[in-house]
Amino acid sequence: MDKQLDGVLFTKEEIYEKVRELAQKIEADYKDVNELVLIGVLKGANIFLGDLMREIKRPLKIDFMAVSSYGHSTESSGIVRILKDLDMEIEDKHVIIVEDIVDTGLTLKYLTDNLKRRNAASLKICTLLDKPIRRKCDLTVDYVGYEIPDRFIVGYGIDYAENFRNLPYIATVAD
Repeated sequence: MDKQLDGVLFTKEEIYEKVRELAQKIEADYKDVNELVLIGVLKGANIFLGDLMREIKRPLKIDFMAVSSYGHSTESSGIVRILKDLDMEIEDKHVIIVEDIVDTGLTLKYLTDNLKRRNAASLKICTLLDKPIRRKCDLTVDYVGYEIPDRFIVGYGIDYAENFRNLPYIATVAD
């Protein structure tokens, strides 16, 4: 592991409060919906999805997709591969894709286009972290926890070459 942490960007407590805030917005927006499905994008969003779903005080279902565009690099290749598809059908269901971070948006654009073809009743995106300055495509992110600077970050499920996922906070990585 050749990367060193530079500093804490968001503490465990700050993240917890932001997750609660996002959950309250989702609850309000979906108060009249019978079936809500959260789709976590593995591996990075697993911790965020777990915390978010516990804060949403209404019935919901979860599923996961695993996609890859980074490999062991810090830059997205732009080529997206589905490594694990959904286990459930989403036709006529209200779906929220739960992502850890939106960077170029290329992976999420591919994923939303793929899921739209499955005829969900609605499809929205929730991300804890957003780097709009790096966006390379037109993408609407409906629920954003934090807008962050163009720095490589780790922690709270987000990794560098599979390291640092277990940090309870989000930290920047030294250049």
